[in-house]
Amino acid sequence: MVKQERAARTRETLIRSAAEVFDRDGFSTASLTAISSQAGVSNGALHFHFASKAVLVDVVEEAALTRLLAVTNGELPLGVSRVQLLVDVTHALADALRGDVVLRVGFALSGETSRPPRMDLRQSWRCWVEETLKQAEAEGELRRGTEVQDAVTAVVAATVGFEVLGVRDSPWLSVSTVMRFWRLLLPTLVPATRLAVIEARGTRRPQEAV
Repeated sequence: MVKQERAARTRETLIRSAAEVFDRDGFSTASLTAISSQAGVSNGALHFHFASKAVLVDVVEEAALTRLLAVTNGELPLGVSRVQLLVDVTHALADALRGDVVLRVGFALSGETSRPPRMDLRQSWRCWVEETLKQAEAEGELRRGTEVQDAVTAVVAATVGFEVLGVRDSPWLSVSTVMRFWRLLLPTLVPATRLAVIEARGTRRPQEAV
């Protein structure tokens, strides 16, 4: 049991170290030697867990998808609208992208042209946004005349843009950036009677300096 636990810890360390090296050096130039050094293990230990760099990249992407689902797959809290949920989850995603290199690299892999993504995180995010906005429309939360696909395009383009820009410039993933986006979009998305009850800053987050 102790040996299995140690192996599981080593595997998780290698996944995180691989993400850190991919984030720092890029996927094409990152080496297994650099990853094993970052993890503090031998090359042999790395190859025991992952047969090749391609396998390790796939595992990092899978781990990133698990983290994305943890952000998006919670139940709708009592009394919270679908639109507020969407606002809250975009804030949660930005926060996770700032602090979790595995998630950040998983999103970047979606745009990596040198390999077909096995688990396209950007596509998974788009599907969640679309489903949430369709539910908001069905529940009468959207402004009359609002096209769901137009709203999906705006939200996905903005949030993925924040993700890309935030890799090297973290203020793009700040609370204030996401809040300003929602302040701009919400008046076109929800009726004026609902606008006052939607919190563009999000309702789940601790207070953070703007």
